[in-house]
Amino acid sequence: MFKKLSLLSFIVLLVSVTVFHTGCAVIIPPGGGPKDSLPPVLMQAVPALSAKNFNTNKIVLNFDEYVEVKGIQDNLIVSPLPKINPVIDYKLKTVTIKLRDSLLPNTTYSLNFGNGLVDVNEGNPLKGFNYVFSTGKYIDSSKLAGNVMLAETGTVDTTLIAVLYSNLNDTAVLKTKPVYMAKINNKGDFHFEHLPNQRFNLFVMPNDYLKRYDDSTKMFAFADSSQQASLNPVTVKLLAFEEAKKKEKKTTATKIDKKKLVYTTSLDNFRQDLLSKYIVLTPSNKLKKGDSTKIRLVDTAWKTIESATVMIDTAVSKIYLNNQWKAADTLRLIVDKMAMTDTFGNHLEKDDTIKFAVNKVADYGSLKIRFSNVNLKKNPVIQIYFNDQLVESKPLIKNELFFKLFHTGEFEVRVLYDENQNGYWDTGNYKQHKQPEKVEKFKNKVSVKANWDNESELAL
Repeated sequence: MFKKLSLLSFIVLLVSVTVFHTGCAVIIPPGGGPKDSLPPVLMQAVPALSAKNFNTNKIVLNFDEYVEVKGIQDNLIVSPLPKINPVIDYKLKTVTIKLRDSLLPNTTYSLNFGNGLVDVNEGNPLKGFNYVFSTGKYIDSSKLAGNVMLAETGTVDTTLIAVLYSNLNDTAVLKTKPVYMAKINNKGDFHFEHLPNQRFNLFVMPNDYLKRYDDSTKMFAFADSSQQASLNPVTVKLLAFEEAKKKEKKTTATKIDKKKLVYTTSLDNFRQDLLSKYIVLTPSNKLKKGDSTKIRLVDTAWKTIESATVMIDTAVSKIYLNNQWKAADTLRLIVDKMAMTDTFGNHLEKDDTIKFAVNKVADYGSLKIRFSNVNLKKNPVIQIYFNDQLVESKPLIKNELFFKLFHTGEFEVRVLYDENQNGYWDTGNYKQHKQPEKVEKFKNKVSVKANWDNESELAL
């Protein structure tokens, strides 16, 4: 009896302890350690890196951790460019490459994975991993390097690619694909490595499936002469341009009211910009005709301002009222209901009188900009942009510009080297071997405060 009670007591005690600890104990998960920030490490390659007399169609890469290959289309660059892309498979710690294209004799090949080879756990990329081999007795080691900027804006487009042609005929880029390709970084730089010691024609173009210059609306750049690959290449400067502008796609048209004609004005909250010559009237429907005599500008005494003129554009889609504005002036714009007739024969429903005020001088600031590193011998034109819209363009005769009144805000400043002195940027033409005019963007922006003497110093 004593033994049975002892056993029963032991079981009750064991259950009690288990329940107590299960309900009250704080469960602490095991520590995970520091976050893995290291990329995969290549442990073995078959055939080995920089293999010579390469004669297989299969490459196996073994790493120190589980890996995967991401974004093959965006990351992998095979040089020379194959007709048929290789097949890339990965499983656990192994990446397998199956070559499907015939290999050229005595040629150095490279497979650059960009940032596409990563570890599974944290996605750490093995940046710029490059598997190189040769079907000949040695690895080519010549290089080419360059930099490309968009000629019209002085900015960089990383979606473009640099390409090389071993065929030095000028028409090769119009008809065939290149032999080598390189990506462009956010500074506009590109690099070719493991090239044979020979000359190439160098171009820049969009990374599309054609990879040739078949459309004058494509962004494009070309070196003036063929380039020699070498061990210590000089950086080639290129300017990318669109020879012809793309036709804008027709947007969904605003619904036309065949029974009604209205218009809008360029006035901003019933205020006129002191620095703008015009008030622009935009009708809702295309006009058949407009009558400039039925649009008047009057003062507070309703006296007509005779110096104001009205112009109707040739497309009869806008009407411009031109005047020399006086700061803080209060005026009225009178639009007779017969001033506009649309193609449906509609007139305005009634005469309109719009009261508005001209901005004050205190709404603007003065602006002085001093420039350095601008070549005054190359006919520089200073271009000032607000939200990518050109607001001021002025030739630079000395290293300083001054505006008595300027709009407020933050502005981007560029310099156009206007070779033909026509006041605006001119594009290039490959068939004529004409390079585009060059635009450079200043590093810093200009800030203008209202009712303030604003000064800035800008350097390229």
